[in-house]
Amino acid sequence: MTLRQVICVLVTTAVLCLPALAQETPLPRAKPEAVGLSSERLAEIAKTLKADIERGQIPGAVVAIARRGKLVYFEAFGYRDKAAGTPMTTDTIFNIASMTKPMTAVAALQLYEQGKLLMDDPVATYVGKFADMQVAVMDGKKESIVDKVPAMRKITIQDLFRHTSGLIYGGRGTTAVHKLYPDGSGQAAASMTGAEFLDRLSGLPLLHQPGTVWDYGFGLDVLGLVVESLTEQTLGGYLQDHVFKPLGMVDTHFLIPADKAQRYAKALSNDPTTGRPQSLQPLTQPLKFECGGGCAASTADDYMRFALMLMNKGKLGDARILARKTTEYMLSNQLGPDVKNLIGNADPTRADYGFGLGLAVRTTPGVVRVMGSVGDFSWPGASGTNWWADPQEDLAVVFMAHSPGPIRWHYRQVINALVNQAIID
Repeated sequence: MTLRQVICVLVTTAVLCLPALAQETPLPRAKPEAVGLSSERLAEIAKTLKADIERGQIPGAVVAIARRGKLVYFEAFGYRDKAAGTPMTTDTIFNIASMTKPMTAVAALQLYEQGKLLMDDPVATYVGKFADMQVAVMDGKKESIVDKVPAMRKITIQDLFRHTSGLIYGGRGTTAVHKLYPDGSGQAAASMTGAEFLDRLSGLPLLHQPGTVWDYGFGLDVLGLVVESLTEQTLGGYLQDHVFKPLGMVDTHFLIPADKAQRYAKALSNDPTTGRPQSLQPLTQPLKFECGGGCAASTADDYMRFALMLMNKGKLGDARILARKTTEYMLSNQLGPDVKNLIGNADPTRADYGFGLGLAVRTTPGVVRVMGSVGDFSWPGASGTNWWADPQEDLAVVFMAHSPGPIRWHYRQVINALVNQAIID
């Protein structure tokens, strides 16, 4: 029996027997019509997902929708583990992959607020190995590296936040440079310690001159290790103390505890589009470092708290995570006209978005492939998870599913359409 249980037995005061504080404060609820959404139209979400689950397109999903600070839709569909017949529940834990990146960005921005790092600081200030980087020169077919030239300027902290460092994901291309890099964040963290990872990256040529091209890569992983260096904590430990606990994010971890492992969702064994075997990184086993680019697990409720904090300019309830001006800066487009934007190569549903610090930011009402408003912000996960927040509509949405194949792009568009068509005010 735990000490808390002993106290509850010995002491009759009911307050002492309540759950922990974070669990005592559920998100406020409201009926859809009270905040300008149609219950009838929201029902299309269930109709669509249930039909797709029946056809074997996804094993299951959790959808959370909040408007005007109130949770108005929070439903689970299908299976947490289809092979075992385990039903999905709203407290199911998912591998959120690159949805880790905005959380890492918030951690670094807290240090920025304290003057411990600055946007134009060279990364080499914190990781000396990055002092003298070189940029690859390839042949016409990009099949071989024919030369290396010095970087025209140092990689900066801002470059890490906004994917303009030239430190690209190896699995995102086929050039000679891509073949030198680890495939992605999770693969790197599973095979190397943080120190080994930094040694590896600092010894490779960059694909682009720093600051010239948005190209998806390891910026947030390096930034997470900078956070560790400055705080003398693991990234997960720092986030737990300064973001997760204050926001009541009780199920967000870099290593899922053993007593929560049964709540971890599983993907379908074969990709429904290609038929090929598929799996997700088992976050019930420790990685060699807590990668800030894609190694966390979370629930729909937890991530909704994070999204609402950002939409509320850094604050949720009584918890102030970032200052208002810092949050506004994070959610502003950081790509100037001189930066080539390849965001559509990373995610076609975010093509023609701008990019803030750790997440995509919409700069135009049209052109892009999904509905929204100028200023909406988001960044999804390769595991199939997705979220966005639209300050103009005071709307936040979290979609959790383990659908890591190409079908994830389908659901990013479908859920966006189903939610936005339900707005009636």
